[in-house]
Amino acid sequence: MSEPVTDSSQTVLPGTIGELCDRLGLASSPEQLDLLARFLTLLQRWNATYNLTAVRDPQQMLTQHLADCLAVVKPIQRQLNPGASSRLLDVGSGGGLPGAVLAIMLPGLDVTCVDTVGKKAAFVRQAAAELGLRNLHAEHARVERLTAPAFDLVVSRAFASLADFVRLSRRQVGASGVWMAMKGKRPDQEIAELPFDVETFHVEPITVPGLEAARCLVWMRPTPPIIETE
Repeated sequence: MSEPVTDSSQTVLPGTIGELCDRLGLASSPEQLDLLARFLTLLQRWNATYNLTAVRDPQQMLTQHLADCLAVVKPIQRQLNPGASSRLLDVGSGGGLPGAVLAIMLPGLDVTCVDTVGKKAAFVRQAAAELGLRNLHAEHARVERLTAPAFDLVVSRAFASLADFVRLSRRQVGASGVWMAMKGKRPDQEIAELPFDVETFHVEPITVPGLEAARCLVWMRPTPPIIETE
C-alpha cells in the first residue's frame, strides 16, 4: 500500500500539542511532542486517501481525536502497576486512537491495536515503523478471533455497547485484567445491561480541553466465580 501525500501546511505544531498536555497535567518530553505531531500528520495524509476517520480538519483532529486520547493517559497510568510490564489491547482502534497515542505517551506499555479493516491496521503498522514505536503493534482481525496472550488492559473508543465490548473481548482479558471504555455521557442503561459476571468498579468523568461535551471512562472487570460450599 503506497503512502499518500499531503500538504505540509496542515501540520499541527508540537508546541500546540504541548499546550494540550500542560492543560491535562501530563509530563511530556520534546521527543514525545514531536512524535504526536508526526502521528497527526501521518493520520491526515492517509485519511485523505483511505478515509480512516470522518474528521478531516486538522484543528478538529487535534481536539476530537488527540486531546480526547491524551485525556485518558493519566487514568490509565493510575491503573497500571508501577514497574510492571503491562500489555494493552485497543479494540476497534481505527487509526490508532487511542492506541498509538498511548504508545507514545507511555513507552513502557506494550500496545496492540486490533481492527477488522485492513487499511486501518496497515496505517497503524506504518505509523509504528515511521515513528520508531517498538511498543506499538497492529492486528487485522476480529477481536473475538484474535490469538494472543491475555492483556492487562482492554480498551475501546466508540467501538460498541458495553455488553458487546466485554462479550467480544472476553478471552483477551487476563485473570487480573480490566476493561476500559471511553464514552460520552454516563451510559447507565448500558451498564445495567452488562452480563452478571462483569462488574463496573468505576465510572470516571474526564475533561477534554476544547471539547464541549460530556466524556467518561467506564472501568469494568470480570467478577470471580462464586464457589459454593457445603
